[in-house]
Amino acid sequence: MYNGLLVIDADAHKIENPLVMLDYLEPQYRDRLGLIIDSLGDQRIKIMDFNPKTGQNDLVQLFPQPSGLGKGGFRTLHPETTLGAMFNQVRIDHMDREGVDVHVIYGTLNLIFSSLLDTDLAIAFCKAYNTYMAEDCRGYGDRLKPIGVLPLQDVGEAIKELHRCVEELGMVGVAVPPNVPVPHPRAPEAFPEIRTCKAISHPDFRPILQAAVDLDVSLGIHGAPGSFMMGGIADHMETFVLTHIFVQRNQQQHAMTRMVFDGAFEQFPTLRVGFLEGGCGWLPDLSHAMHEHWEKRVRDFDPKNPYRPSMMEMTRLMMQERSDRNSANVLSQVKTLFDLMWSAERDPAKIEDASLYEHADLRDRDPLEYFERGQIFVSFESDDPAPTYLPQAMGEVGKRVACFSGDYGHWDGVLQNCVQDAATQGDYDRDYLSRLLAGNALALYGDRLRQSLPAYCTASSDLVTPAR
Repeated sequence: MYNGLLVIDADAHKIENPLVMLDYLEPQYRDRLGLIIDSLGDQRIKIMDFNPKTGQNDLVQLFPQPSGLGKGGFRTLHPETTLGAMFNQVRIDHMDREGVDVHVIYGTLNLIFSSLLDTDLAIAFCKAYNTYMAEDCRGYGDRLKPIGVLPLQDVGEAIKELHRCVEELGMVGVAVPPNVPVPHPRAPEAFPEIRTCKAISHPDFRPILQAAVDLDVSLGIHGAPGSFMMGGIADHMETFVLTHIFVQRNQQQHAMTRMVFDGAFEQFPTLRVGFLEGGCGWLPDLSHAMHEHWEKRVRDFDPKNPYRPSMMEMTRLMMQERSDRNSANVLSQVKTLFDLMWSAERDPAKIEDASLYEHADLRDRDPLEYFERGQIFVSFESDDPAPTYLPQAMGEVGKRVACFSGDYGHWDGVLQNCVQDAATQGDYDRDYLSRLLAGNALALYGDRLRQSLPAYCTASSDLVTPAR
C-alpha cells in the first residue's frame, strides 16, 4: 500500500522459463521451441514455424527479431527484476518492499504467439502458457493475477481458451495483440517478410469480443517489438532504440483508433479494453483527433452535397487577381476549371457509392463517449508525467483512464521507489491518486479482480474505489 491506498500494478510481466514451459507443451511440439545464441551473443527464442513457401515446418522464426527493420530487443534482462520475473518469491519480496499489493501479470514470450503461422502450434503454445501461469501463480493467488493469452489464428479455439482461462484457471482477463500479421495483397508470395495486418477490431474477431463481454472480463491489448506485428513507424527503423520509441505507442494508437472507428465499442458497449505498455501522454492528442474527425467528417459531413463555389464569384476573383490578363481568357480558364472539377455530369448527388459514407454508422456517437462509458484504459509507468496533465487535457474523464504499471520484469521498467515516484509526480488529490494506483485498474479488470483481492485490501473503507 501507499499511505493507506491500495496499489495494483496493472501490467507486470513474467519472463517465462522455456525449460519449465516445455513441461506443459504437448510432446509433439517440444522440438519446435528452443533457445539459440545469436551473432551478438544474445539469447533468442527459436521457433520452427510453418513455411508457406515449402509447406513444411521449416521456417526459422527468431524472437525478438534480431536484425533489420523493426529490430527487436537485445540485452534486455533487467538487473533488478529478471529473477523476480521468473521466481515468484523474489517478486513478492520486491512487491512488499515497494508497497505493491497486486501484480496483474502478462507474459513476455507469449507476446509473439499471434505472429506464428502454424495455427496448431499457436494453439498448443497458448494452452501450455496458460496452464503454466495458472499453476505458477496458484500459491500466491491473492497477490499474483496471471492474464491468459489467446490463439487468434483460430477464433473458435480462442473462444474455447478464453472460457478455460476464466472458468477453469481463474484468470482475471486475457491478452490479445493489437494486430496479427497477414499477407500483403500486393505481395502475397513474400509473406511473412512483406505483410500488412488484421486489427483486433476486425469482424473476424468480434466473436472473441462477444465472449469477453459474456464473461465480463477485460481484454488487455499488448504489443511487442520484433514480433512481426505491424509496428507503424517502428517498421521503418533499423535500430532497437528507434524501434522501441515508436512500436508500443503506434501499435496501441492503431488498435484504439480502429476499435473506435470500426465500431467495436459501439457494438459492445460494456467491453473494457486496456491499451498497455504504450504510455498515455499521446492520449489527449489522439482523443482530440478522433473527436475532430468524427465531428467534421462523420457527424456533419454530407458527401452528396460538397461545397461548390459560384462560377460567377470565381470569375470575378480571377479577373481581380489576374488583372493583367485578357478577360476572355480568364473566363475561358474558369469555364475549363468548372468543366473539370464540377461538371454536371459528375453530380455528387447522383453518385451511389457506399465508400462515400465513411463510418456513417457512428454518426450519433462521439468517440469521447467511449471514454466516458469506461471502455478505454491505458497504462503509465512511474517515470511518466502524463497523469499530471490528463485531467487538464481531457477533463474529468482524464482521471479515469490511466492505470499504474511498473512494467516489472522488462528492461525499461523501474523497481526502486516505483510507487512513490508514481504517486509524487504531481500534486494529486487523494481521490485521483487512489484511481491512478488501483481504482482504474479495478475498473478495467472488474469484479473478478475486485473479489479476489487480499483480505487486508478490502478491510478498510478507505480503499473503496470511487464509482465511475
